[in-house]
Amino acid sequence: MEHRMHPADCHAVHRFDGRNGTVTAAREYAQQFLERCVPPLAAAVKGDALLVVSELVSNAVRHAPGPCTLALTDDRQRLTVTVSDTSAVTPVARLPDLVAGTGGFGWHLLHRLAQQVAVEVHASGGKSVTAVLSSRTA
Repeated sequence: MEHRMHPADCHAVHRFDGRNGTVTAAREYAQQFLERCVPPLAAAVKGDALLVVSELVSNAVRHAPGPCTLALTDDRQRLTVTVSDTSAVTPVARLPDLVAGTGGFGWHLLHRLAQQVAVEVHASGGKSVTAVLSSRTA
């Protein structure tokens, strides 16, 4: 696993292997990052950010083989969460499944929590999904 922390600009990057425990490890890593933000983030912002991390990393683990990378940046106005994985397939909104339990909630949730969501497919393979949240409440 690779880990880089840049405290001066509140930026951190961590590579996960994509195996069992990746989502939990990513949430813990994100929690530690969010606790170090200066000025401190509101509890609601932290909660939203952790949901976004969980959703993006869960999807990377479920739909892309191999490792994924989590990048977090707080520029004191916006909190940016980017997850890169090995699949070039872009996420699409699905009708939520309340009966069989096959999901369909995450993409809608992500768009509700984030001010901006972007998907970048890389020419070399894989993709990055970025969600931008307001890091300061009005």
